[in-house]
Amino acid sequence: MTNPIADPGHGHSPAAWTAVVIMLVGVAAATVAFCFEQPVLVMISLVLVPIGAIAGWVLARAGYGVKGPKYAPKAH
Repeated sequence: MTNPIADPGHGHSPAAWTAVVIMLVGVAAATVAFCFEQPVLVMISLVLVPIGAIAGWVLARAGYGVKGPKYAPKAH
């Protein structure tokens, strides 16, 4: 029973980080706009959420995802 558990990567890749940062900026900007009662800015900011998801998907397809050819994990 020497079957080591494979490391799934846990999303530590440029694609994942880029997607999360874009979506986080969008939600943060929407929150600030909501506090200042700017509904147009809320909607514009929330558009960044699907853009972040698409950017992450595109980067993963381009090889920057976990176990992608352009991604080199760093040792801890």
